[in-house]
Amino acid sequence: MEWSIQDIARSAGTTSRTLRHYGAVGLLEPSRIGGNGYRYYDEQALVRLQRILLLRELGLGLPAIAEVLDGQRDSAAALETHLDLLEQEQRRIERQIASVRTTLRKLKGGERLMAEEVFDGFDHTQYQEEVTRRWGAKAYETGDRWWSSLSAEEKKAHQQEQVDIAAAFGFARDAGLLPDSAEVQGITRRLHSWLRPAVSSVSAGYFAGLGQLYVDEPRYGFEGATAEFVRDAMKIYAERNLSD
Repeated sequence: MEWSIQDIARSAGTTSRTLRHYGAVGLLEPSRIGGNGYRYYDEQALVRLQRILLLRELGLGLPAIAEVLDGQRDSAAALETHLDLLEQEQRRIERQIASVRTTLRKLKGGERLMAEEVFDGFDHTQYQEEVTRRWGAKAYETGDRWWSSLSAEEKKAHQQEQVDIAAAFGFARDAGLLPDSAEVQGITRRLHSWLRPAVSSVSAGYFAGLGQLYVDEPRYGFEGATAEFVRDAMKIYAERNLSD
């Protein structure tokens, strides 16, 4: 099967102009151009466009997306990686939905609320003991005070940024990019910026140490080779940009 550029633009929620731009920069070539000059796209192009749009949502620029796509020849494997990340986020949101439904039901029925039910899916305190042990009570209190000051939408946006950063690191590693490349260091800069509001000072030692923690403790969001990749990128970023 194949689709016209207008059909693809309408289905993808984008514009024909954007698709032509993707073609001009070599990111998404049409499968053929008809005698009338119209562009047509086959199933392979459809899958490639889906991957482009997913990576755009992660905040990657077109040059970085091109490198990721060139490094990931196996479209199915790449989509499986992204699907896993989306399903993790879906499970978290489903817990939040269930939590709000439970709260509404109990409020309407005059039932007693349970804190663990009200905040299921919103928990940021699960690592309180470990944060206190590693960095002291003040570090946890600073982060907790900042987190408590956020609105529900701001909390959601902050959590989503963490998911997006993790996904961007995974795609960059799978694409064969090096930890010291400009693209990966750009993702690392996003991670540093993501940490800043909750931490009074992100020193070189803190940032590099956190990278090692990602390797030692997979539950923090990175696993296996990706965790090591992130650690190396964070160490390089700390050496280049931060001080103790």
